[in-house]
Amino acid sequence: MRKFDTKVQYLKYKVLREVARLAWNDKLLENILSIPQKIVPGNTSTMRCCVYKERAILGDRVKLAMGGDKDNPNIIEVIETACDECPIGGYEVTNSCRGCLAHRCEDVCHKDAIYFDHNHVAHIDKSKCVNCGACAKVCPYTAIVNHKRPCENACKIKAISMNEDKAAVIDNKKCNSCGACVYQCPFGAIMDKSYILDVIDVIKKSEQNKNYKVFAVVAPSISSQFTYAKLGQVITGLKELGFHTVVEAALGADMVAFAESTELVEKGFLTSSCCPAFVTYVENSFPDLLPMVSHNLSPMATIAKYLKETEEDCKVVFIGPCTAKKAEFQKESVKPFVDVVITFEELQALFDSKDLDITTLPEDVLDNASYFGRIFARSGGLSDAMAQGLKEHNIDNFELNAVPCDGIEACRVALIKKRKNVLDGNFIEGMACVGGCIGGAGCLTHGKKDKAEVDEYGMEAYEKNISDAISVLRT
Repeated sequence: MRKFDTKVQYLKYKVLREVARLAWNDKLLENILSIPQKIVPGNTSTMRCCVYKERAILGDRVKLAMGGDKDNPNIIEVIETACDECPIGGYEVTNSCRGCLAHRCEDVCHKDAIYFDHNHVAHIDKSKCVNCGACAKVCPYTAIVNHKRPCENACKIKAISMNEDKAAVIDNKKCNSCGACVYQCPFGAIMDKSYILDVIDVIKKSEQNKNYKVFAVVAPSISSQFTYAKLGQVITGLKELGFHTVVEAALGADMVAFAESTELVEKGFLTSSCCPAFVTYVENSFPDLLPMVSHNLSPMATIAKYLKETEEDCKVVFIGPCTAKKAEFQKESVKPFVDVVITFEELQALFDSKDLDITTLPEDVLDNASYFGRIFARSGGLSDAMAQGLKEHNIDNFELNAVPCDGIEACRVALIKKRKNVLDGNFIEGMACVGGCIGGAGCLTHGKKDKAEVDEYGMEAYEKNISDAISVLRT
């Protein structure tokens, strides 16, 4: 029964599970020091130099599982003690160097970082090199290559650098909390803060006092997760955990598509506001284009706002694939509606912290959203929903020319083109993760079948259009 893509994810899950297990029983503080020893017993072989260092790193993982550094506003943090196994990286001369006479690499280097041995083979003095890449561009043999660390390579917005100890450093002014570095770090040295303890606290208080209901709002990408069980069993499992009701965030997506389609017609050009990592990227790197971002809240916040306005004294927990949602729910515009955010990884830890085998549970159903709301989970889905929104508003004198951006690099290209007024399109669908939400860092799995599973899940509601789905909200 394979639940996770990597052993790094599995290790992270084990820490979350043990923290949650102790928290359910009010024994966390008195047993917190025992968690590293329990996960890595003394007779266990580790990837580190010794079991003691492994346990020290696990101690830092426990801190992140409990909310991390409260003084750091970013939800992505670096565990410096774990960030010591990667090579320094940068530009290096490979054995493809032929010792040519031209020495173009030397001529183009303004830092005098290139030198040659007795065979005329080039070498790079790392103490002088500034990694500008000029030498690599002019080498006729492409013998000079840039070896980036996995985290740097994953971060397409260049928010990661190295400190004096060669550990990763995140520039909070650039970071959009997408979590790409979290998923790609082979040693799990970069992690997202967890609010799993807040979820447990909310549920326990609701059970003790009976004075409010706790709603689980689940992202439509849940259809491609928990592949070892049926979706209906996952829904039952959520209620077994203590959630009163499970609601589709896809219903919020229907609401957004219906409103955003008319906003597009009114303004003539629009970018989506559904992906918080994309919106933050616009705020940080393209502030001049910020007025073009839709004024609508994200599907998560939209459906949560509806619940808060119609259900007395309720709490809303969003569960999805997105680490950036953990930053979004703390924004002033969203904070009143969403109480806590966790990922699918953390939901699995919650299930297992209570020894809940969801494969043994009966199936419940989700029947809130339309096909179009559900396909928001994958790249291109929002664009399809916008077209449907225009159709249902009977707007036939406006032609949608959508530009679906699959990943932050595609977003960057589209935004640059718009800034230069050369973009062939009137609506940018910005998705920071490749594949859309199904590529989020908080997913259990990142597979090629995910898009097909989301579409299949959407087809189960194909008889509904957007108006049908949101009509229940008006009654």
